[in-house]
Amino acid sequence: MAKKYTNTGNKDTRSGFGAGLLEAGRKNPNIVALTADLLGSVKMDAFAKEFPERFFQCGIAEANMIGAAAGLAITGKVAFASSFAEFVTGRVYDQIRQEVAYGHTNVKVCASHAGITLGEDGATHQTMEDIALMRALPGMVVINPCDYNQCKAATLAIAEYNGPVYLRFGRPTMPNFTPEDQVFEIGKAVCLNEGTDVTIFATGHLVWEAVNAAELLEAEGISAEVIDIATIKPLDVEAVVASAKKTGAVVCAEEHNMCGGLGELIAGVLAANAPTPVEYINGGDKFGQSGTPAQLLSLYGMDAANIAEAAKKAISRK
Repeated sequence: MAKKYTNTGNKDTRSGFGAGLLEAGRKNPNIVALTADLLGSVKMDAFAKEFPERFFQCGIAEANMIGAAAGLAITGKVAFASSFAEFVTGRVYDQIRQEVAYGHTNVKVCASHAGITLGEDGATHQTMEDIALMRALPGMVVINPCDYNQCKAATLAIAEYNGPVYLRFGRPTMPNFTPEDQVFEIGKAVCLNEGTDVTIFATGHLVWEAVNAAELLEAEGISAEVIDIATIKPLDVEAVVASAKKTGAVVCAEEHNMCGGLGELIAGVLAANAPTPVEYINGGDKFGQSGTPAQLLSLYGMDAANIAEAAKKAISRK
């Protein structure tokens, strides 16, 4: 039977990051924070108010911000550098590659306003390529939490991790349904619902849609396993393979385009370990556009109804 998850109140994942950063900063005096003229937007304001000597406002100069973060990390600081996902990946990819990934510096690249759920700002601000960019960098951990609580827990976890991390979160208020007291384990998938007919692997905002899809499928007599892939790199290969072998059909759901994201990653793992029919829920080979988050999730086929249909298609291919 599909588990019933309770939304304890809509919250934005970026606020989970802000709460986690403040808590981590109170625990570790070596944590520093940098942003590129987006203090309130990336929810660093509470940290900056409590620790002004450990906060650096870099202005609209993202490349300089990443360089400064790497320099601070070399001196022993744990550097959290944050901006909008589009600006802190595409605009400064060279700096992240050379100064963070290649140098394996202890920098946390924290990206807000990711994906189409950014909403009305439109295609120029809605990065749908960032996971692919960050996954391609050797040694870069890639994390995409599903709600406020998980994002807070993930922020605390990466503060303890020594090395480069890409943490992705968003602007809209979304259902907050995972445990408040959870401990985030980097590299571990979380099974939210056990099933036997199909596995839905989901990440980020689409995890809630996957949970709802499982309820829709249950009404039709279909048992869906839902697995939250919060850590995309390193992927929990063991959990992915075990679930696919159990159900024999897979759906991969992500708020990202079709290239280089979770779907292609899982398909590669299954091709090598457990060939399984796979259906994909993603943004295709398209840019975003202006609209409300709900409108865009529906338009791009990323909602619960479309995930349920993809699950039935995967089952039919067994």
